[in-house]
Amino acid sequence: MGRFVFKLPDVGEGTAEAELAAWHVKVGDRVVEDQIVAEIMTDKATVEITAPVAGVIAELHGAPGQMLAVRSPLVEFVVEGEGNAEPFSLSLDGRGAGGEGDTVSKESAPAEAAPVETARPAPQPAAGVTPTPTPPPSRGRGSDAAPAIARDPNQKPLASPAVRRRARELGVELQFVTGSGPAGRIEHGDLDAFLAGGSRTAPAAGGSLAFARADGTTEVKIIGLRRKIAEKMAESVRRIPHITYVEEIDVTALEELRAHLNAQNKGTDRPKLNLLPFLARAIIVALRDQPQINSHYDDEAGVLTQHAPVHLGIAAQTPNGLMVPVVRHAEARDVYDTANEIARVSGAAKSGKAAKDELSGSTITITSLGTLGGVVHTPIINHPEVAIVGPNKIQERVVVKDGQMVARKMMNLSSSFDHRIVDGHDAAVFVQRIKGLLEQPATLWM
Repeated sequence: MGRFVFKLPDVGEGTAEAELAAWHVKVGDRVVEDQIVAEIMTDKATVEITAPVAGVIAELHGAPGQMLAVRSPLVEFVVEGEGNAEPFSLSLDGRGAGGEGDTVSKESAPAEAAPVETARPAPQPAAGVTPTPTPPPSRGRGSDAAPAIARDPNQKPLASPAVRRRARELGVELQFVTGSGPAGRIEHGDLDAFLAGGSRTAPAAGGSLAFARADGTTEVKIIGLRRKIAEKMAESVRRIPHITYVEEIDVTALEELRAHLNAQNKGTDRPKLNLLPFLARAIIVALRDQPQINSHYDDEAGVLTQHAPVHLGIAAQTPNGLMVPVVRHAEARDVYDTANEIARVSGAAKSGKAAKDELSGSTITITSLGTLGGVVHTPIINHPEVAIVGPNKIQERVVVKDGQMVARKMMNLSSSFDHRIVDGHDAAVFVQRIKGLLEQPATLWM
């Protein structure tokens, strides 16, 4: 038997270190070649690290949330043959006589496996997670999915960190969820099925669930994507003096046009239109007169870079946090192409399939909460941009028009600007221009 030392590979982003986001194995697990053993977080994405060899996990280096240097030891395996370090007496069934004197040779050559890069947010690890030692199954829940396995409620359930975090957010006790994955591992689909059955947590003994007493606290370490989001938001607020401007817009005519186009295109390959492609077009037209708003400001160098193309950021909520996929060259797209591209990049971000260049390089951002948009909000600028535009929900309200009280579809538009670059007057001119375009939608293309 030998010991194989696997060092953290260079993931090709020019960084000297990366954050360990999660482990998918534990000491004593038997793994196969190319099985996912860990996830690391870079500035742009989560990278899945796979095993370069088959063997038994002998040692794991680092805890989730810890920064690891590239080419430092990450995982050590016990393998058949010599390995790449000093022999070790642990057998491939996980039992052996190896002791504290068994050390790794400092001269061992680094062994690197090709990382599999995705852009899905790093899952939040939970203490005590016991990943399955078998090769990872298919992500889907199709006909080849393993049958559900019943579990003793007192046994620690098998689930990924992402599933555990989602369960916490939903108030679901995982020990009462039946898993359909290997060895009864709980997947996202199992949570959906559990919730569809109308259950969330186990009722307290002798009492009603609605009035069950809750005690204790839960500490969640902020790591991975959530840490990146926290740092980004703090940096933006700390560095940028925000000015927020809110305006009320009558979108009755726009909604009539949108409904007409959707009805006309029903059954075709054209996408169903929502508000965002029209808002994107209004922003593009308004920027023609105020190019300084489509900019990046380097406050350290004192340089404002105005961009001719409009690379439109679309703030999207993913299962594990906020991401901003980018619609590139929005100025060159019609309303249908814009709708398709917004759906494509947002879907890629939510499913974890967005490429690195689809998550960076925006010049101005739209942030929308859809039907949860509320009456008003104060969006935070996506640094180093200088503006962000946020539509609120559309509501039918009684307003006075031409001296008459009439029902109109109204929407507030909440926008924030970097006050170092955009004066209050210029912010108002920009938003008023957007207002005029949306209230007279024919002018969007004139």
